[in-house]
Amino acid sequence: MIDMKAIRENPDRFKTAARNKRIHCDIDAVCALDDKRRSLQTEMDQIKHRQNEISDQIAHYRNPKSRYFQQALASGRTEAELKAEADQFVQQVSEMKARVKQLESEHRQTCEQLDAALLTVAQPAADEVPIGKDETENVEIRRVGEIPKFDFEPQDHVTLMTRLGMLDVDRGVKLAGTRNYVLRGDGSALHQAVLRLALEMMVRRGFVQMTVPVLVRDAMMVGTGYFPGGEEQAYRCERDAMSLVGTAEVPLTAYHSDEILTEDELPKKYVACSTCFRREAGAAGKDTYGLYRIHLFDKVEQVIVCRNDEEVSRKHHAEILHNAEDVLAALELPYHVVNVCTGDLGQGQVQKFDIETWMPSRGGYGETHSASRFYEFQARRLKLRYRDANRNTRFCHTLNNTVIASPRILIALVENHQTADGRIRIPEALRPYMGGREIIGGA
Repeated sequence: MIDMKAIRENPDRFKTAARNKRIHCDIDAVCALDDKRRSLQTEMDQIKHRQNEISDQIAHYRNPKSRYFQQALASGRTEAELKAEADQFVQQVSEMKARVKQLESEHRQTCEQLDAALLTVAQPAADEVPIGKDETENVEIRRVGEIPKFDFEPQDHVTLMTRLGMLDVDRGVKLAGTRNYVLRGDGSALHQAVLRLALEMMVRRGFVQMTVPVLVRDAMMVGTGYFPGGEEQAYRCERDAMSLVGTAEVPLTAYHSDEILTEDELPKKYVACSTCFRREAGAAGKDTYGLYRIHLFDKVEQVIVCRNDEEVSRKHHAEILHNAEDVLAALELPYHVVNVCTGDLGQGQVQKFDIETWMPSRGGYGETHSASRFYEFQARRLKLRYRDANRNTRFCHTLNNTVIASPRILIALVENHQTADGRIRIPEALRPYMGGREIIGGA
């Protein structure tokens, strides 16, 4: 959520942000609701102030021992006149109370409308984010690793893994419908090995390992910016107002919601391996082959909660990106990093770097990681705060990035490391998690 004060100070900045991110938001309507809220609050305050003044007068008019009462009698006014005037004041107060009640109702409704409107406001992107309409205009920053040149006809991951007994798509579809699968034998072992490697690497780097709920209250989805707007992508449990998460980012980031931390507690660095669920609504006919776009997967996610400092956030952004790149280096996979353009950014993201790993069967790079920083966008929604050295309460900054997501990464892993005889070479870093084996398939 965006600070209303920031919107009032520079509404054009937020109109530009919405336009560049291709997010519909009526900033003028937001400001109009805020004007109405302020006007109603001002009128309520004025009436209540006048109401208090009149109440004091009534007390004086009805107390024969008060100085005012005695002065009024001394000036020639009668007790009957004072009583009649007090009765008029009582009627005024009654009318004021009725008006305040009406204003409170209007104010409450206006605040609710304003809060809903604020949830549609886009976070402005950083200056270094390229302006663009969609993922085709993302800008490559660097390429790492050599793209393999095969002296044989390479197989795609489905053909290769199915033949080696690692994957069963047909029975996965039978069990759960399209975009589902079953990993078997070495396929399941390789999947678990990748996750364990990534998780242990992060723990060694000081991240606290967490096991978190994957079914969360909808308030947590709103707090992290997935709702409103992302409901169609989530598996909802409407009866319970809960949703299955598409990433452990949600429970990890929301872990300290409604809390005030101390500055010396920051940064908080968390990592979790969780099952993730995505409906892939609107993706009909897109990437339907194999393991690229599926409904269920496992992911190791890293989240950092830090103090409200843009330079600190940038340093942590570089850190989480580096962590993911180190995992890919350990897996001996070629990849490139792209600076995601405005049209491909989410509502709350200030900047995002995607890592796309080379996938021979796709003839190009496929997205495997997204590293994002949000500044205080998520923290405001979650009421995630800290008390700084001056005892001032401030909103935290939040960041997140994939460490590894599987089985999508298995596409790159098995295709890049396949051999001419149809087997799969296991990268050295994974061998301790695969019983010391160097190869999958055959003797």
